[in-house]
Amino acid sequence: MEATLRVIARDGASGVTHRKVAREADLPTTASTYYFESIDALLTAALTSCMYEDSERLRRLIEAPDEGTDKRGALARLMAGLLTAPGRLLAEFELCLLASRRPELRGPTRHWADTLSAFARLFTDDPLRVRLFTNAYDGMLLQALLADAPVTADEFEAMLRELLPGDAGADA
Repeated sequence: MEATLRVIARDGASGVTHRKVAREADLPTTASTYYFESIDALLTAALTSCMYEDSERLRRLIEAPDEGTDKRGALARLMAGLLTAPGRLLAEFELCLLASRRPELRGPTRHWADTLSAFARLFTDDPLRVRLFTNAYDGMLLQALLADAPVTADEFEAMLRELLPGDAGADA
């Protein structure tokens, strides 16, 4: 999937072809067409892979033992790290936009949103605050991609603390 994501980051979802993905992966074109009967199948697999990998990364953070470190800070560092090589993040946003036009692709994005909600519920049981966080998270990253200067982990953490005040595990 990484080759597909690199093509999407460079050329957009509309620029994906079996030939480009195979070339990016240094494989014969037949390898791509063997596993993915269409470009739609390839894009669906890329979206699914991204959303589930991101969800698993966040799930590990949610389930990590609380050793006195604030999980908002850990998430902020993870967010800042995504921007050090933003190609994958850019590809993910491109795929999410594709899912906005194609309801059949929304399952993986719902899975991601559910995982974000689980993170928010570490800090609050307020459904509105959970929804605000879930919606704001992707917006913060998208705006960071558009920023002229890199957004720091400290800046992300300040925003996360504003969205999710209180202590993890406490009723906020």
